[in-house]
Amino acid sequence: MSVTIEKQEWNGWPNCWRLSNGTVELIVTQDIGPRVMRYGFAGGQNLFKEFSEQLGKSGESGWRIRGGHRLWKGPEDRHATYALDNSPIDIQTTKDTLIATQPIEAETGLQKQIQLQLAETGSEVIVTHTIWNRGLLPVEIAAWTPTVMAPTGLGVTGFPPRGTHPEDLEPTNPLIMWAFTDLSDPRWKFTKKYLTLRQDPANHSPQKLGHWNRHTFGAYFLGGDVFLKEYFPAAGMQHPEFGASFEIFTNQDFLELETMGPFMKLAKDESLIHIEYWSLHKATLEAVTDQALDAALLPLLKK
Repeated sequence: MSVTIEKQEWNGWPNCWRLSNGTVELIVTQDIGPRVMRYGFAGGQNLFKEFSEQLGKSGESGWRIRGGHRLWKGPEDRHATYALDNSPIDIQTTKDTLIATQPIEAETGLQKQIQLQLAETGSEVIVTHTIWNRGLLPVEIAAWTPTVMAPTGLGVTGFPPRGTHPEDLEPTNPLIMWAFTDLSDPRWKFTKKYLTLRQDPANHSPQKLGHWNRHTFGAYFLGGDVFLKEYFPAAGMQHPEFGASFEIFTNQDFLELETMGPFMKLAKDESLIHIEYWSLHKATLEAVTDQALDAALLPLLKK
């Protein structure tokens, strides 16, 4: 089946766009953004969080999380990162691709774009994020792409290949903590090869960790579905926040899977590009062990 792209109302926003190939579907807003507000099997659950009280609204004077997938300026900055995305954006489409471009941000002089290319069959989406510097002065920034997942699922990320001692003496990756990170929190579970974090609406304490992996990925298991996003950082590039290519965060409302690109210095009208590969699968997890996670994830990851 070929890809269809059509304009429709969705959750109170009159101007949204639906991409579908009959297997999966995505919803992108035009009234605010750029935001990808839905990704799920056609007719199935939305793997992305929806803040119901914020849906269908626009023009607010303050930033709103809303849910879904967004593109941010990294590293996190209380002013520049939270630039408003509450106004209409431009949408362009081709036979299998939608390009969502926001106006230049008044707060930063940056301009952001998310491009979605949906495969004709299966579930894969190539998500190309672009940030231009439209200001007069050079800036040094990174692309940061938080995906806000629906509640009660399990977030998973993998470490670089493990080794043995004393054969492997060099460190392989950082494990990055925030001041509020509490490794005794029961939502965390570590195996030799994986880090997992469960979203629990009854636990109000935020948690976050980051790390780096040449094959960066985050997965989210929820109700028989698994969402997977993958990113391949270039060797030798400096990533923000102690070298993070991936960060995972949770609170009582949602869990975020976040990839982060390297620092890039952009002169006026120069841009950076950050690419993620998304896919959606039917899968359940029998246990949080290396063996069970290998069985569930290794067949799905890009080689």
